Amino acid sequence: MRSVTEKRSRSVAGQVFILQVAIVVLLVACGVIAVVLQSRHDSEREAVNRSIAAASAFARAPGLDDVLKEPDPSRTLQPIAELARKEAEVDFIVVMDTDGIRYTHPNPALIGKRFVGAIGPSLQGRIHIESVHGPLGHEVQAVVPVFERADDPSGRVVALVSAGMKVKNVTGVVARQLPIILGSGAAALAVAMGGTALVARRLRRQTHRLDAAEMARMYEHHDTVLHSVREGVLIVDGDGRLLLANDEAKRLLDLPPDAEGRRIPELPGLDPGAVELLASGRVATDEVLPSGDRLLAVSQRPTKGHDGPKGTIATLRDSTELQAVSDRAEAARERLRLLYDAGMGIGTTLDVVRTAEELARVAVPRFADFVTVDLADPVLRGEEPSGVAGSGMRRTAVAGIRSDAPLYPLGTLIDFLPSTPQARGFGSGRAEIVADLSEDQGWLAQDPERTPRVVEYGIHSLIAAPLKARGVVLGTASFWRSEKPEPFDEDDLSLAEELVARAAVNIDNARRYTREHALAVTLQRSLLPRALPEQSALEVAHRYLPAQSGVSGDWFDVIPLPGARVALVVGDVVGHGLHAAATMGRLRTAVHNFSTLDLPPDELLYHLDDLVGRIDQDESGTGVGAGVMGATCLYAIYDPVSRRCAMARAGHHPPALVRPDGGVDFPELPAGPPLGLGGVPFQTAELVLEEGTQLVLYTDGLIEDRTRDLDVGMEMLRQALAGHPDRPPEESCRAVLEALLPDRPKDDVALLITRTRAIPARHVAEWDVPVDPAAVAETRAAAAEKLDEWGLPELAFGMELVLSELVTNAIRYGSAPIKVRLLLDRTLTCEVSDGSSTSPHLRHAATTDEGGRGLFLVAQVAERWGTRYTGAGKVIWAEQPLPALVDHALPARPRLRARPTPRQGEPPARNPDAAPSTGP
Repeated sequence: MRSVTEKRSRSVAGQVFILQVAIVVLLVACGVIAVVLQSRHDSEREAVNRSIAAASAFARAPGLDDVLKEPDPSRTLQPIAELARKEAEVDFIVVMDTDGIRYTHPNPALIGKRFVGAIGPSLQGRIHIESVHGPLGHEVQAVVPVFERADDPSGRVVALVSAGMKVKNVTGVVARQLPIILGSGAAALAVAMGGTALVARRLRRQTHRLDAAEMARMYEHHDTVLHSVREGVLIVDGDGRLLLANDEAKRLLDLPPDAEGRRIPELPGLDPGAVELLASGRVATDEVLPSGDRLLAVSQRPTKGHDGPKGTIATLRDSTELQAVSDRAEAARERLRLLYDAGMGIGTTLDVVRTAEELARVAVPRFADFVTVDLADPVLRGEEPSGVAGSGMRRTAVAGIRSDAPLYPLGTLIDFLPSTPQARGFGSGRAEIVADLSEDQGWLAQDPERTPRVVEYGIHSLIAAPLKARGVVLGTASFWRSEKPEPFDEDDLSLAEELVARAAVNIDNARRYTREHALAVTLQRSLLPRALPEQSALEVAHRYLPAQSGVSGDWFDVIPLPGARVALVVGDVVGHGLHAAATMGRLRTAVHNFSTLDLPPDELLYHLDDLVGRIDQDESGTGVGAGVMGATCLYAIYDPVSRRCAMARAGHHPPALVRPDGGVDFPELPAGPPLGLGGVPFQTAELVLEEGTQLVLYTDGLIEDRTRDLDVGMEMLRQALAGHPDRPPEESCRAVLEALLPDRPKDDVALLITRTRAIPARHVAEWDVPVDPAAVAETRAAAAEKLDEWGLPELAFGMELVLSELVTNAIRYGSAPIKVRLLLDRTLTCEVSDGSSTSPHLRHAATTDEGGRGLFLVAQVAERWGTRYTGAGKVIWAEQPLPALVDHALPARPRLRARPTPRQGEPPARNPDAAPSTGP
């Protein structure tokens, strides 16, 4: 004990000594700093004053104004300024004009150059002091004005004088004084340290000479601290004998009064684990040991490393309450982890059923042994619940630790009685606890056959929590307990409410998405073609596959055109949802409308591009929509007579051609920009296709994928099509989709596969018509003969009437060459072409008009008629139904006798667009 006291005394004395030295050093340092700062300030002040005095004296020197008026003031002023500079002990005196041009400078090479510094304040009559980086380095300078009259400070400034010193010369004074200052400080520090050392030595001597009272007081303090702390202390020697135990240790271990001096294994009441630890002497840190109904945290360390006797010191803490708190904290952490996992695991998809299943899975078995989720039946369809609370509930999700629980099975439509906790919670929007299901008569009354079996199965407690989101109750989640004997409590109820609150928002989001998705799907299906029109030019098969994310803007179309031609369209609007589907519908309708004008592919795409641009302008102007984010289109027209196919594309992938020999080509079509960009013209490419060629049109979802390059997708499409020239288009569609697409494509896909056909030459008749009215009769006769050859004599009268009108108009108002073509397909088509771009218009002639009824008669006889423009002029066509397709419900038309020649003497109309010929 004496050695410990001596060591501690020396340590205290040393600390006092160091503290005093530190204080002295700090005071000396502060004094040195203060002296240095004051000296530097005084030196700088002296330099400024010296500069002002030198500059002012030179500025007021007699005769200075006369020298300034000389032709070369520098010759006179330079030696005078240098002499004054040396006498004033400054580094420079510079005389300058009012523009700052130097007359003098210590460095003659700088005379005539601009002064470095601010001269504005001095030009206003003030003395200006500043610190600048000038020719001599970092300088402190004063600028003084030279007045026209030295005795009139308010007069005109005719020159400026600047004097100053370099900063290093100013600080040099301080540097010369610094050794003296530091020496004085060091001497003071030495004196202070000597005094401090004497005081510290005396303190150490006093500490070593403790008297009996001081020693007794020290031991009293030691005992007070040892027996007052809330921590047990045991000292055990190397032989396992208890040397010391404070009061807290005796209380915690229930030690007898004579425990000190006895060996550890001899002490009664100690737990075997505590005996083993205390007797072994091993190191331990917060090792939990039982002691009666307590849990003790024991830490043990050896004493041999502290100059003491060999043994161990052990400390004991009562951690019984801490363990209870720890258990509660662990339960709270587990609940937080459950809520975190619920936040991450519930709502991963916008599917109502999947979200309900995620809620059930995340709660089993960490919170409940069984979980059932019942949703109002309209919620599953995307609608809001309606009707009586608890009625019409569909069991949507079931999860449990076992699969044989006698609960309602999945998919059951349940009508909960008003007495059940599910119905009460659905109506009130608050969760309810049923501590004992066997005593809840309201729940037992739900199903007298099933509920007793549930209780017999071991399910004894229930929490029914309504799934409420945005003020609407969507259903009920039921949490069932069977394994734990204790029922659900209020903490469990709070956790259940947190779980269902998170899940309810996700279920409502999924419900809203389901409703919007159903609306979008309905809209898209109504906009896509439901059935392809009848035509003879192509054998057609098609597929449309929606994407995982829902509806989007892919579309396709097959549009019959006059002359047995067919237009093929495939397009894609970027994006998904209602906006993309609605835009697709607008573009598809526009293509139908433009196709009725019988425009070439490039002109049709031009009009479509202009339409998209106007849509963007309209929607951006209103701020309602986002416009068309991007759209592509491919438009092709196939003529089965000439077997020519004209195509143009707007940012779309080129089609694939499967030749009759099985080879596959991707024709190089001019790549136009996507729709809506404008400014770049579209170009039409024309191909001659052999009969039996397959034309494959598709959208980018077929060949593009994040996991593969575009070239890979194109090659996969080539391999899926190659080698099967005789395969029907329907089977080709199936083979292509199986080869290129997964089960659930990420993007929607439109695929259109056609096989070309050709109209036999015997079904086509053509004549060249001279520009002579007499040729009309010859044309009628040739047409009648051809109709007899085709077995259609009953159509001769109508066709002669149509030919007479159209050929007469071509001769009178058109230009050469004039051609007539009859085409036998699903209808009988008559085409009259000429080299003029003007076409007649249908009008209703008055009863007194002599002409103007020709096209009216054509419109009555023909089923359809119209005009299309070509590069060489125009074609006027008219269609008549074949006898097998004639609608007998129509009233019979009067048969008119055909005339061999056109009517003579009828005056030609002045405007062919307003007054067409009346016909034969």
